[in-house]
Amino acid sequence: MIHTLTAPAQWQQIDLLSDLHLGPDTPGTLARLEQHLAQTPAQTVLLLGDIFEVWVGDDARHEPFEAGVVRLLRDASRRLDLFFMHGNRDFLVGAKLLAHTGMTALPDPTVLDAFGQRWLLVHGDEQCLADTAYQAFRRQVRSPEWQAQVLAQPLQARQALARQMREGSRAAQAAQLMATDLDAEACRALLKEAGATTMIHGHTHRPAEHDLGDGLRRIVLSDWDLDSTPPRGDVIRLSAAGLQRLSL
Repeated sequence: MIHTLTAPAQWQQIDLLSDLHLGPDTPGTLARLEQHLAQTPAQTVLLLGDIFEVWVGDDARHEPFEAGVVRLLRDASRRLDLFFMHGNRDFLVGAKLLAHTGMTALPDPTVLDAFGQRWLLVHGDEQCLADTAYQAFRRQVRSPEWQAQVLAQPLQARQALARQMREGSRAAQAAQLMATDLDAEACRALLKEAGATTMIHGHTHRPAEHDLGDGLRRIVLSDWDLDSTPPRGDVIRLSAAGLQRLSL
């Protein structure tokens, strides 16, 4: 059974964004997120994964950079309804971080029932079936046993491991991301199971709209990098008027 999030009547506009990859070396992206959360006319914001470049466990929330992000999200949650879906970089986000930020967990996948339509929301990595090596890795790191073993290590050891993995595989990950895409048949099957016609996701960093046939489509969010030249990033806003892509 796919989880359903039913929009209450007070949600007149809903923002969706993903793949911010927040870290100490992207201050422009963090500043733009703060600005957006403060100024958006939406009543709710759905964060569809990879909000952090890396998350090594909720005890990291007290570290200087992470504590600043926690404060930002907690302040925003006083005005907005914030929801968080795990991505492939921040799958170790747990209940403590959600509680401290005021965010609500959003299962992957989730059907958003809003404005007379059913929108299927996923991060996107689970549907990249051609990347069999990643799918094996994903099954491993999403298992409760693996996560418990890793989280039992000291924070500094987890931080060092994360740095080593990022530096050692950054180029390979970038090439892999460009070479893989979501499996069309898997997306079609999931949409039909959900009783939805539109899938919205991130992960691939390739904003586009894809026609899946039979009236089905998938819409891809951009990643955010407001520190690059040119800067990039977008938000998808849903309302009674439909779907709108807003460039940052």
